Amino acid sequence: MDNSHISNLNGSAPKIERVRHELKRRLLTVASVENTTPGMLRIEFAGEDLADFVSLAPDDHIKVFVPGPGGEMERRDYTPRRYDNDARTLVIDFAIHEAGPVTQWALAANVGDRLEIGGPRGSAVISNDIKNWLLIGDETALPAIGRRIEEAGGDAHITAIVAVADDAEHQVLRSQARVTMHWAHRPLSQATDASALMSILRSVELAAGTFVWIAAEASVTRALRTYLVEERGYPLSWIKASGYWVKGKADTTEKFE
Repeated sequence: MDNSHISNLNGSAPKIERVRHELKRRLLTVASVENTTPGMLRIEFAGEDLADFVSLAPDDHIKVFVPGPGGEMERRDYTPRRYDNDARTLVIDFAIHEAGPVTQWALAANVGDRLEIGGPRGSAVISNDIKNWLLIGDETALPAIGRRIEEAGGDAHITAIVAVADDAEHQVLRSQARVTMHWAHRPLSQATDASALMSILRSVELAAGTFVWIAAEASVTRALRTYLVEERGYPLSWIKASGYWVKGKADTTEKFE
């Protein structure tokens, strides 16, 4: 494969500004519940506590707190999918393929139920100069990918590769940007197998100045990142990769520097 375009990236790195936010808890009320797909539950929350809510990056995360079986508080990370300070609303998408405590709470949620969130603690804001994006992920990354696509401007070009179970899990994402979606199908039982995503990634050209964002199960993220760096010669400074979950370990994430 021709990697000559990669040399154009080696002399620079994209600017990523890390912005800290005031850390506070907010008490919210369920305003609506809907299934966007059979495997994705969307809940809109409302509350006056959202008047000063801040989330500057599509891959921000908040802590969602729910009571555990023994009365202790369980917490999990979720993406603020969409929010409106004026309307005092926040949307969170819950991938319901696993039966953790927050997922169980979401599946049983009704309008009027209350829930507490914390954060985001901060945002990693990637430079507006970047117009080319490659977004790769699984169901857990789809809220962040969807938000990135929907918030992108008309001068952006986004290619997304998303692993889901089947056609029924495809989402319609509207954007001003030029978007190319690739859906990689594999059963949920194979969510730790990178091959479905990898087979599509191998066919995708990387234009100069493309920022690559990857989030999936940690071993999948590692495999994709290693392929880009070692086989495609792509510079690490142009890749942000995260293990959004780790098989067999509850409430665990993994960062790749």
